[in-house]
This record gives sequence, C-alpha cells and structure tokens, in this order.
Amino acid sequence: MNFLVLTGVEFKKIRRSKILLILLAATVILWIPSILNADLNFKMQAEGISPENNFLIQGFLGMTWFMYPASMVVSTVLLIQTERGNKGILKMLALPVNTLKLCLAKFLILLALGATQILMMTGMYFISAAIAAQTQHYPFILSPLFVMKEAGLVYLSSIPMLAFFWMTAVCIQTPIFSIGIGLASIVPSVLIINTKAWFCYPMSYSFYVLTSEYGKLASHILTSDIELVPWIPVAAIFTCFCLTISCLFFGQHERR
Repeated sequence: MNFLVLTGVEFKKIRRSKILLILLAATVILWIPSILNADLNFKMQAEGISPENNFLIQGFLGMTWFMYPASMVVSTVLLIQTERGNKGILKMLALPVNTLKLCLAKFLILLALGATQILMMTGMYFISAAIAAQTQHYPFILSPLFVMKEAGLVYLSSIPMLAFFWMTAVCIQTPIFSIGIGLASIVPSVLIINTKAWFCYPMSYSFYVLTSEYGKLASHILTSDIELVPWIPVAAIFTCFCLTISCLFFGQHERR
C-alpha cells in the first residue's frame, strides 16, 4: 500500500468523527467577543494601529495563543484514539503496511486538520469583520491577500508544535495525560516570547510571529523582529526529532 493510498484511507476514517465539528465550534466561539467588543478597536488608534488591523490581529492572537493549539491537542488525541478505541491500529499493523508510512500519513492528517482550522479562522474573520462593519459603520474588512498572508504565517510556524503534539499522543497511552501535557505546554508561550530564547520553544512560534506583525502595524508598540537564523534551523531540527521519535514508538505498545 503506497503512501497516497494510505493517506486516503486515513482521511476516510475522520469523515464520521467529531473533530471537524470541534474545530468549527472553537473558531466560532473565538470571534464572538471580537464582534461584541468591536468598538474597542477604535481606542487602539492611540497605539498607532488602525481599527481594522487591530480587529484582525487581536482575533488572530487569541486564536494562536490558546484556541488553535488547544484544538490541535484535542484533535491529535482524538485522531490517535480513533485507532486505539476500536483496536483499528491492531488491524492496520496486521496488514503488510509500513508503520513509518502509517505514522507519517496520520501526521499528514493532523497537518490537514490544522490547515482546515486556519481556513475556518480566516473565513470567520471575514464574516465577523462584515458584521462589525455593519454594527460600527466602519470598514473593518482588510485585503484578502493580507489576511491570507497572516494566516499562512500562523500555519507554517505551527508545524513544529503539531509535531510535538503528535509525538506526545503517540508516546503517551493515557489520553488525559497526553491532553494535560499538551495544554500545559501552551501556557508558558506568553512568557517565553519575551525572552531571547523564544526560538527554542516551538509552542510559542505562532504567537511570536503575530506579535512581531502587531509591532509592524502599530507604530507605538515595540516588538522584536523575527530572525530566521537560528529560528528556522532549530524549528527544522525539532520537527525532525519529534517525527523520528513518533515513528519509532508508533504501534510499539500494541505489538506487545
């Protein structure tokens, strides 16, 4: 069974799951406060940022600091538990399937779920901005290209974090412990982005990227610029390490 066929099988497995519904609910909940408090964006003009830019960045910051990582933690555990709960992993391992390919195929599904939620977040932004524009009589909607660029930065910078969540779910058999470690790893991000060693903590990448973008849009707010070195090499090494550990431990418990 080649990798593409294997990936297609994994996509079919999540069709009937509630993962996509969870991602959608989390995204909708995030933007409700932004709509209700749209008038507060005008007060941020004192910081040198326009209301429409502040509306976008504040919504994305809330998403990247907690809601998006938390949703991915839950999605990762649900993804792995789909196999363990029905002993599907035993059936897959009984087939002539390379466990390395199976592990990477499932991680690809996780990447797709992450991209799906980012797209949901972007779509909900436009809906929320349109509603806020009507209630506040102000054009909150920004250029789609600019919004997609910001969303793309969030997604790409989150890949090492997703690799860590996947490694945690594979290596830890108890779901509650896996979720607990994942959620606990999110909290320090807001502190670590204020240190020079932020690039050593992948869970803070997306949040750091957005705060840097915030500084570019708000003339009175000082933020650090992103230095690609050592960030990119560290992120690449961390991602490869997590995926290597995941592939080595994937299915080991079921084989015993």
